[in-house]
Amino acid sequence: MSSLRRPRSKMALHEVKLCLLGESGVGKTCLVNRFVSDVFTENESLTVGAAFTTKTVRVGDNSVLFQIWDTAGQEKYRGLAPMYYRGSAAAVVVYDITDEKSFNEMQTWITELKQLGPQNIVLAITGNKSDLEEKRKVSRATGEAFAKNSNALFMETSAKDGSNVHDLFRAIAETLPLDQIAISNKIGTLKLGQSNGRTKRGCCS
Repeated sequence: MSSLRRPRSKMALHEVKLCLLGESGVGKTCLVNRFVSDVFTENESLTVGAAFTTKTVRVGDNSVLFQIWDTAGQEKYRGLAPMYYRGSAAAVVVYDITDEKSFNEMQTWITELKQLGPQNIVLAITGNKSDLEEKRKVSRATGEAFAKNSNALFMETSAKDGSNVHDLFRAIAETLPLDQIAISNKIGTLKLGQSNGRTKRGCCS
């Protein structure tokens, strides 16, 4: 007699739009590359406009498919940012722990997000380049305090050695209100906040 097999439960798949914001050179693209492909390139060219990629994270009985928009940090592209974070369920705002100016500018990104972004966006702040401890200009305590006042997740990361990169995105996935996010199906998928803007692939900005 053949043994009976229990049917596998179907895993719910949620598509989530996530954008990365921050000044040029803080390592946004390197963070994405480490998260998505587990690679790091020392000298990357700057992102032009924005770059798009995806990565799935499993959270319990749910799968979160991150639709990641990696935005350019250069001033000339600053005005395009709302097009990418509009409709986002989550945002990662990045600064460089060795560059105090990038931390100060990060605060303006947070202010803008709160004024123009979605009301219930899950916000994460990350101090990147934690491998450069000897060059640190922004203390961890300073970053943590600002994140707490901003009601944001906080983590220091290193795209170079991979420290906390996957943990950062997993923490975001675990914080998302998945019961309020549409579930993908075989007929079609709701793409939250989909933009019509064209993108070009760039790198570490």
